[in-house]
Amino acid sequence: MESSAEEYSAFEQKVSRTVYFDNLSPQVTESVIRTALDQFATVKNVKFIPNYVGPSNLPQCALVELDSAKKVKEIVSMVGHYSFMMSGMPRPVRAQPAVMEMFDDRPAKPNRKLKVRWLKSTEPDFEVAKELKNLTRKHAAEIEFIRKLQLEEEEKLAKQQEETLKGHYKKFKMIDGIMADKTAHRLARIYNLHVADE
Repeated sequence: MESSAEEYSAFEQKVSRTVYFDNLSPQVTESVIRTALDQFATVKNVKFIPNYVGPSNLPQCALVELDSAKKVKEIVSMVGHYSFMMSGMPRPVRAQPAVMEMFDDRPAKPNRKLKVRWLKSTEPDFEVAKELKNLTRKHAAEIEFIRKLQLEEEEKLAKQQEETLKGHYKKFKMIDGIMADKTAHRLARIYNLHVADE
């Protein structure tokens, strides 16, 4: 009994040192997360939460264990105040402190007893269970709708970024062209300006 209490206490410590990241790009890997967070804290462990309900291009989630609970608060605050993008993707990452229910390997709480039983349709709790089941289905449909909207917004953002990048590239090519054919130097002499050779 004492060892299970110790195991549960160690698990609580682990949870307090863990950040839950969601809205991660499907291209983000463990090494990307480690590289992104190494500037803020030491990453002890990364565990991706599999997406069982949708296609592989949906955002993914991860539980990232750090070296201290203090660092968890700092990173959650930083990600909450600034857009934090990993792997250069147009998908701002979200972060929050992890809670025990997020871990599939959590140990049983000491001295806790659960009773599970099937409900008959004549029992008063049957209607409550039926309502909870319907509510769960409704929430799943809402989540799917929100994910579709989110993917559409990300595609729009990616297109905007691509157009902006093309615009900057055109400007760079134009500047590079007037520097190469010495047009900038001729204009500088006319207007009595200094232009660097580099």
